[in-house]
Amino acid sequence: MKISNYTPIFIFFLLGGCGGEIAPPGEDFIYSRFPSEHTLLANSSFIDHRLFDSDEDFNNAQRGMIALAPEIGPPGHDGKPIWDQSDNLFAKTAAPDTVNPSLWRQARLNSYRGLFEVQEGIFQIRGFDLANMTLIKSENGWIILDPLTTIESTKAALDFAELYLGTIIPTAIIISHSHIDHFGGIQDVIGRSDDHDLPIITPSGFLYEATSENILAGPAMTRRAAYMMGLELETSVFGHVDSGLGKRVITGSTSIAKPNIEISKSEEALIIDGINFIFFNMPESEAPAELTFYLPEKRVFCGAEIVSRTMHNVLTLRGAKVRDAFKWSEYIAFIRERLPDVETLFISHHWPTWGHNEIVQQLEEQQDLYRFIHDQTLRLANKGLTPREIAEELSLPPNLARAAHVQGYYGTLSHNAKAVYQYYFGWYDGNPAHLHQLPSVDSAPRYVSLMGGPDEVLDHAEEAVRNGEYRWAAELLNHLIFSASAPSKASDLLAYAYTQMGYQSQSGVWRDIFLSAAQELRQGNNYRRDDIDLAAEFIKEIPLDSFLQSMTVNIDPDKASGKTIKIKVDFIDKGRTFLLFTRNSVLHFREIDGSESADASLVLTHQLFIDMLIGKAGIKETMLSDDLSFEGSIVALLKFFSMFGEQNTNFNIVTP
Repeated sequence: MKISNYTPIFIFFLLGGCGGEIAPPGEDFIYSRFPSEHTLLANSSFIDHRLFDSDEDFNNAQRGMIALAPEIGPPGHDGKPIWDQSDNLFAKTAAPDTVNPSLWRQARLNSYRGLFEVQEGIFQIRGFDLANMTLIKSENGWIILDPLTTIESTKAALDFAELYLGTIIPTAIIISHSHIDHFGGIQDVIGRSDDHDLPIITPSGFLYEATSENILAGPAMTRRAAYMMGLELETSVFGHVDSGLGKRVITGSTSIAKPNIEISKSEEALIIDGINFIFFNMPESEAPAELTFYLPEKRVFCGAEIVSRTMHNVLTLRGAKVRDAFKWSEYIAFIRERLPDVETLFISHHWPTWGHNEIVQQLEEQQDLYRFIHDQTLRLANKGLTPREIAEELSLPPNLARAAHVQGYYGTLSHNAKAVYQYYFGWYDGNPAHLHQLPSVDSAPRYVSLMGGPDEVLDHAEEAVRNGEYRWAAELLNHLIFSASAPSKASDLLAYAYTQMGYQSQSGVWRDIFLSAAQELRQGNNYRRDDIDLAAEFIKEIPLDSFLQSMTVNIDPDKASGKTIKIKVDFIDKGRTFLLFTRNSVLHFREIDGSESADASLVLTHQLFIDMLIGKAGIKETMLSDDLSFEGSIVALLKFFSMFGEQNTNFNIVTP
């Protein structure tokens, strides 16, 4: 439906309203939380009746429901409920004016929180976290697929399921891939079993990739994830409504466990507590380490996140390794060919698909989606277009564009095309002007000066905002704010532009990013990373080699300059000894037999060493502890620990 000649007020009531107010045209409009007439017009184009007039998705999203979860969830690590939908926000059918109607439809579909039966003997717990947890009845208990992000949300989900399924004794754990929303709560699952050899099944490379993402790149990724997932936003029509992939990430205590069964072959059959599985290893797809599986007796396929009910990310906006869109597409083709009798498809997010023909159609459309993005990005790149130009040029062909499950609720055609470009060509677009650009804090003052000064730039930006040119206004105001000469009104005006861009976004994560930026501009940077203690179980379980590697990326090169220090560390509880040594402002480590000399030697537990590094245990106090033995130079040891720079995990994003 295209709306062209309606007045803004009529459009407002047509779309259902969110309080009976449009952002006023007066001088104070930038302080309003309400949508502009430009936002109303932009959002009206998303009312596609091919999607909105169909009840099929809503029927399937509720199919098999055994019980709805309570409106208010149990307390999390901070004592607050891990969810609260007591206001019944998503019961409203019509989209509020502050939410893209297509995103609102997805948010309503994702809002069914509870326990569902997928098929006899297969159950899913949905809505307790960003991802689903799946329970498969086996001969002696339950096979648990994908514990959730945190110990708290996993416990809440399993406790709820036990009300209807009885005591859940895990007989195996399957982790489909290396993203933390699929394994962070694993220690709660392990704690429900007395089996010290409980099978933990993962794709090959799982532990390395999970550590790489959450420890090596963890601080920056966590900060960016706060924007992407709207972790600082309220859940409301003015804030976070949905990620597109699920309701929202639950924060809390995270954990990990070492797998004892790794799937490394492209196809591998296993019998797990009486259930026949055919696993398919699919690395470098939606995650660097990922597997799917088929249950032949039940004709059920678990697609993990190879298949979704949204366009997924070729490169997630929190930051990660870019994904291979071609390989991803080919994996879906492989699935299609290998499963001629499949009747049920369930996935790591969203709701299942039932019926062979329906599954085939979904697989083919998802396959063609990623292949289209891959092929057309390269076609345009080979014609000389840059990533930004390609992103503006591409649009999905009509046959794909009409499918609900390929809409840009999570990934978008815009940033996915840029990701494919990055996969092949890297960050450099070939223009020499972009090869060695000045940082924003250096270039911004010069742009502002050339444009006539701060007041002139502000006037142009305000005109752009009034005309609904929010992207252009954001570009102008970003220069102004990074020039360090911005009037106070500039932050408010940019916040308003970001707010309207958020309201217009079909992608849940684009909405969260824009609205998080707006909130930070209005209220200041109040983000504080408090997940070090919450990740204690995670850090404790990762391999020593990975833990030591995480230390190397925290060396301050200036503090380490000219220093050559050797520290021997004997982890008595692990039976392993490492030599840590500095050279050319680089920290190296290698395992030794214990006989090599060093400037200082420590004999301690793994946990105590972790506590020393994260500042939980003071070095000087620890030296006097009975839990540590020390030989050598105390001066060398203090110099060694002084080389680790202080992390600024709360860094600014939208301001210098």
